[in-house]
Amino acid sequence: MGDKTLTVRRANQGSTQPRPEHENVLLQAQQRLAIEELVLQVGSLPTKIVCLTQVVSPDDLKDDEEYEEILDDMKGECGKYGNLVNVVIPRPGPHGEVVHGIGRVFLEYDNINGAVKARLRLHGRKFDGNQAAAVFYPENMYAKGEYGG
Repeated sequence: MGDKTLTVRRANQGSTQPRPEHENVLLQAQQRLAIEELVLQVGSLPTKIVCLTQVVSPDDLKDDEEYEEILDDMKGECGKYGNLVNVVIPRPGPHGEVVHGIGRVFLEYDNINGAVKARLRLHGRKFDGNQAAAVFYPENMYAKGEYGG
């Protein structure tokens, strides 16, 4: 270009890698951002309770053996993400009574970290051909046995 010289350099030339003492700070910041992003996506704060929807149908829950098999499968699979305290799967009453929360699976973890891992890994996952939706569920409603919220 005439008598002018064009010099090209890498954008990261002269920059340094993060020092080991900064890596922990960076990791904590990334984890915090991930949790904040999750809160914005879900619209609620994380709790120890994860509610799965679109996983089982009311017909799947009528037969006692099939119900127990689903319960065992959920305990085994969902226990991989944290210490699972309890799994609740509301099912139709013996005489066809309406029960709130049918078709939902409630996973109770002993801490929020396990619930966050489960929610992240289970949301959008397929169970028996159904794509699951995973959301945090209010602990006070779960404790009262209110599964319809």
